[in-house]
Amino acid sequence: MLLLAIMSKRKQKNNETDQAYFLKLVLYLIVGSQWLRIESLPDWSVPIPVGLLIGLFFASHDHFQIDRKIEYALLLLATFVGFWLPMGLIVQI
Repeated sequence: MLLLAIMSKRKQKNNETDQAYFLKLVLYLIVGSQWLRIESLPDWSVPIPVGLLIGLFFASHDHFQIDRKIEYALLLLATFVGFWLPMGLIVQI
């Protein structure tokens, strides 16, 4: 009886619509590209990838947890692109 209850739980699968998955990927692109740059011109600059940290937190606590590897790869790609683009927040001291 216990085995049947365990197997029935495994068969239940949370399905996510294509629109929700696409929206989630777009949100990971936007969040992953955000950086916090702390600057003291012209001496030094410290870039901090806050979008990557927030995105990794959301991806690891995702309800559906489908294609997590794709979400991680998209976050890394957005982080590297966001490093060279003028995106994020700049704090000048």
